[in-house]
Amino acid sequence: MKELLKIAYRGLGRNRRRTLLSALALGLGVALLLMMAAFVEGEMRGSLELGIRLESGHLQVRARDYDSSKASLAWEDLVQSPDVIAAQVAKLAPVRAAAPRLYASGILLAGDESLGVRIVGLDPDSATTGIYREGLRGGAWLAADDREGVLIGEALAAKRNLNVGDRITLLVNTSNGDVDEQRFVIRGIYTTNTPSYDQSNILMPLAKAQAISQAGNRASLIWVMLDDMFQAEAVAAALTSSQYEVKTWEQLNEFVLSIESYSGAMMAVFYLIVLGITATVVVNAMVMAVFERTREIGVLAAIGMKGRRIMALFLIESFLLAVIGVAMGLVLGGIIVYWVSTRGVYLGDLVADMGVTGLLMGDRIYGYLTAQDATMLVIAAFAVTMLASLYPAMLAAHMEPVQALHGGEA
Repeated sequence: MKELLKIAYRGLGRNRRRTLLSALALGLGVALLLMMAAFVEGEMRGSLELGIRLESGHLQVRARDYDSSKASLAWEDLVQSPDVIAAQVAKLAPVRAAAPRLYASGILLAGDESLGVRIVGLDPDSATTGIYREGLRGGAWLAADDREGVLIGEALAAKRNLNVGDRITLLVNTSNGDVDEQRFVIRGIYTTNTPSYDQSNILMPLAKAQAISQAGNRASLIWVMLDDMFQAEAVAAALTSSQYEVKTWEQLNEFVLSIESYSGAMMAVFYLIVLGITATVVVNAMVMAVFERTREIGVLAAIGMKGRRIMALFLIESFLLAVIGVAMGLVLGGIIVYWVSTRGVYLGDLVADMGVTGLLMGDRIYGYLTAQDATMLVIAAFAVTMLASLYPAMLAAHMEPVQALHGGEA
């Protein structure tokens, strides 16, 4: 084996330019795939995290007939005495915070323009509002007893040229099917770094949302955050009730999770295509090496080297070439992934235009490369390269010694 390694190593060094270019092609393919794997995984993780922090929480307690897509305000679809229920839920050990939320459809009137929005009534003092507090860009946070203050998203403020202190008019649907119109003052401007969300959601204190929507002492749901999201099923089981249903973050984010599953299958096909293209470069290089070393193959066969050892020689050479290429890909890909993971790729308001319904996308996408993805890519790169190298190796192994000694001439 040591002898074969020496011959293979010497064979790679005969045409260093070709060896370098072949390894570089493989390395660029591996680097590209590492970047793509990190980009897709990062986007899926980011979308899931945004979905949990903005739309679902870790758990939701709500009426069995409540349809979140319709933001129903019918009393039978709402949770009665939500403060009492939230306090009971918050007593459970795994629960970090629990608070009522009320959703209502509305229309924003600013000057001569109108825009459909969603009203989010929340408890300003609850820890469940952390993402909005962290993203407060200007003005002041809401007070629970504020009857005319609202917070609007930075994307909405920029789109409608609104500022802190400006007055806006909101038309809000009510529980009896009417529409209530009231004037509000913009207390502050927030950002979640999610343009599609920020330009369509207006925050106001829960008490005011209940009053303007005529929901009374009711809420759309109880929003629950846990210390450990993977305890959601256990907590949901503990909250089982005949009157209300409990939804976990997995149930509420099925669309995102299904996309993540489909994207994995699509990326596997993409991996094979890219590796197949790079493997052809390696195959071409090895075939050229076989024809350039025809006499050497003839000499090796003439002195008694079996065909399977000649085949092994070229497979070892291909393996060494793959090692160099994959190593180059890991270094280059590692640098790119580190940059994408730490700085991200800024898309700005573009994500609001390209967003998919049910999938929240931040204005900056960060990469995330798992050890499993990196390992699978390396294994796939080696496997595809070695499979592709079987042809030139078999070509060398089946050469007739006499013909090979004459340089392949009949």
